[in-house]
Amino acid sequence: MEEFHDIYAVYANQVKRFLLCLTADAELAEELMQETFYQAVKSIDRYNGNCHLSVWLCQIAKHLFYDYLKKKKVQTVPLPENWEPPSGEVGPEERILEREGRKSIYRCIHGLEEPYREIFLLRALGELSFAEIGELFERSENWARVTYYRARMKLSERM
Repeated sequence: MEEFHDIYAVYANQVKRFLLCLTADAELAEELMQETFYQAVKSIDRYNGNCHLSVWLCQIAKHLFYDYLKKKKVQTVPLPENWEPPSGEVGPEERILEREGRKSIYRCIHGLEEPYREIFLLRALGELSFAEIGELFERSENWARVTYYRARMKLSERM
């Protein structure tokens, strides 16, 4: 159990950031993160080591999120009016100047269809490598690169 505590300490923030990108809701992301680690404990015997542990955890989180959407009978979670993207420490002056610009950018990102939106968020905010993204989707690294490129092109067209 101590080993699991170490895994939680290492990966909890990454899984939560991933879920926050998907949900745009801190409470829902927290709830799904807790459920992710609960499911991981229950199914740790199915982890075969073919991918990074973080990728496996994000796969669990992604499936839990999709299950949540099915239960709510929605395709995507609407972006709240006052939603702010996860970020590091930023001064109040900079935050005020960039708020409206960032909101419009994130609205464009949130308007992308799947898998473009998820790939873009995993790369840009989740800071996952193309290899990790490919593993997460059970595809190749090249597929992740091409999909990310296409997502960027779609964003460029919308902006």
